[in-house]
Amino acid sequence: MPDKVISENSLVLYKGRPARVEQAGEKLEIELETGEVLKVRPKDVTLLHPGPLKSLKEIQPQQGDVETAWEIVDGGQTTLQELSDLLYGSYTPSTALAAWRLVAEGRYFRGTPEDISATTPEEVKRQQEAKIAEAANKQAWAEFLERVRRGQILPGDAAYLRDVEDLALGHSNRSRVLRELGREESPENAHSLLLKVGYWDHSVDPYPVRFHLALSPPEVDIPQVPGEARLDLTDLPAFAIDDAGSDTPDDALSVEGDCLWVHVADVAALAPPGSAVDLAAQARGATLHLPEGNVSMVPVEAVRCLGLGLNETSPALSLGLDFDANGELTGTRIVASLVRVTRLTYGEAEAKLGEAPFVYLQQVAERSAQYRRAKGALFIDFPEVRIDVCHDVVTIEPLPPLRSRAIVQEAMVRAGEAAARFGIQQDIPLPFATQERAESGELPTTLSQMFAQRRLTKRTQFKASPAPHAGLGLDAYVQATSPLRRYLDLVVHQQLRGYMRGDKLLDPQQILERAGATEAAIGGVRRVQTLAEKHWTLVYLLQNEDWRGEGIILDKRGREAIILIPSLALETRAHLPVDLPPDSTVSLSVTGVNLPRLEAHFRVLT
Repeated sequence: MPDKVISENSLVLYKGRPARVEQAGEKLEIELETGEVLKVRPKDVTLLHPGPLKSLKEIQPQQGDVETAWEIVDGGQTTLQELSDLLYGSYTPSTALAAWRLVAEGRYFRGTPEDISATTPEEVKRQQEAKIAEAANKQAWAEFLERVRRGQILPGDAAYLRDVEDLALGHSNRSRVLRELGREESPENAHSLLLKVGYWDHSVDPYPVRFHLALSPPEVDIPQVPGEARLDLTDLPAFAIDDAGSDTPDDALSVEGDCLWVHVADVAALAPPGSAVDLAAQARGATLHLPEGNVSMVPVEAVRCLGLGLNETSPALSLGLDFDANGELTGTRIVASLVRVTRLTYGEAEAKLGEAPFVYLQQVAERSAQYRRAKGALFIDFPEVRIDVCHDVVTIEPLPPLRSRAIVQEAMVRAGEAAARFGIQQDIPLPFATQERAESGELPTTLSQMFAQRRLTKRTQFKASPAPHAGLGLDAYVQATSPLRRYLDLVVHQQLRGYMRGDKLLDPQQILERAGATEAAIGGVRRVQTLAEKHWTLVYLLQNEDWRGEGIILDKRGREAIILIPSLALETRAHLPVDLPPDSTVSLSVTGVNLPRLEAHFRVLT
């Protein structure tokens, strides 16, 4: 057929669709089934029948004995005209198009209009089996969708639900299942569907995976602690005070005369800049703290080796702090040391506040807090809770505002100030934590005032040059007491140790690069920690569906209030049945929980 002239009223194919030639020439004017008229080149179409065909509406469906024609052609060649005669007894535009559609289908025939051959029996069988399988798959898919609409699934439905799970976990942004169900393709809708059909239960926390965080500690070899001169402080009682269950004790306190010692795990001894441990910690930015378990920033073996109080003695970087009677820092010593540490919980330390050295520690902490408060430090003290998950059962325990906790917090803050001052005095580049002062009036004392102040508080920024940290009331500050858990603390230790050993230090630009990379990494860590804590708080409410408790009004607009639930450390919104001022206490009951959307709804009881 390619050598035949295409004339007006011919039947041709254009891009696999039938068309009628309205006008012939150097270009053809063709009409499609849709009524659309196009001008195309002759080589862009394939002639099926010379016509005459006055309208595509003349084309009629055809019935023929396909298998008999297939058996006749088997082993030979034929043309579209001959195949039309075999199938339908004539060669017309209707039979030509019907025959060609059989060729295009490829089940019994294949080729071009001038050169058509029959497929082999084996090929026909394979295609028949494939067609049967396709029909079965379509039927199975339809039955699956119907089960899902009813909220039911079978064990074999896991394969169908894989794309839903991938969307819920952030592996994909599409889901055929949700699309077929007419639902928006979002992680929340995917999560909701998986809960509805029972493929997931409430114990699945999707956020660490959804935000692509590592779920296991780094697996890199750690070297031996290098042999070097260390100040032996093992005769000085030292106490690592932390929450019960803490698995990374990286700071401890002791007293020598009027000197407060803050001992910090000497992580930099095993993780100099550019080492495998350093790079692994840098990629994570911080330890991931989750109610269901923590994911360490450094190899587990490093924690076992360096955690204070985990061995009989521990290598440390110790900061000796001297204060005057007003709580001002007057002197600092920083030494590589060897310490013997006793681990205590905050509750155990609280019981020892009448004993030495805890009496002195409390005095130092009180003077320090007064000193910082006088310099404008903000003490925003919201209730905290401890969320534990054991065998998918959630418990939430409020953390009491113990004096022992304040002692440790003050010591850590002032150790950061001491490290910053030392860096400034010795011209050591450090990642200084800075914060601009927010516009505010009197220092907040009530929860509603603290809530309002928190909204105004500027974000901490890390810089290579010192600047005040307004929220802490300090002229200079670095984070320096958690190198097992925060990467920039480790960078501070690397710089201090490098200076003490006479090694080459990171320059300010390298410090800024590390600070920027760390901020990017820990942004995801913070977000996931917040989402996971809310997830498990809502699971707790689902497990305690009759929950009732007290809330404190933080802010309101008319009768709509933002309410803090201290026993859950949860902020929520609720309608007030009567007008109440901020800081009023109200009774609440839970009325509903939407776990995928992290929403809990409460009613204020009258």
